[in-house]
Amino acid sequence: QLQLVESGGGSVQAGGSLRLSCVASGDTYRYRTYYMGWFREAPGKEREVVGRIDTDGNVRYADSVKGRFTILRNNDANTLYLEMNSLKPEDTAMYYCAADRTYSRVIDGRATYWGQGTQVTVSS
Repeated sequence: QLQLVESGGGSVQAGGSLRLSCVASGDTYRYRTYYMGWFREAPGKEREVVGRIDTDGNVRYADSVKGRFTILRNNDANTLYLEMNSLKPEDTAMYYCAADRTYSRVIDGRATYWGQGTQVTVSS
């Protein structure tokens, strides 16, 4: 079992930056074998993928965040990061990290493990 805890959310003005962290505990001796993803859910909208990272560190981003967001993983620290720059009001959402040992489940948003989320609010 893997437990995930996100942090780093907050309120910023448009154009600002935030760095989210997702720290894993529990089954961390296999952390590097987990595929990871960041998702977000805005009020009244469906949850959407922000980006995902495989076990080799390859990253895919949603078109809406390409060039502005960066996903990194530190396997030694059991931590996933989401660096967000040039934030826009439409980035306002609850952000979640997710993990699974099957990549397709992360891609489909059906990952086994999820954090509790951290709120990001961007004002214009």
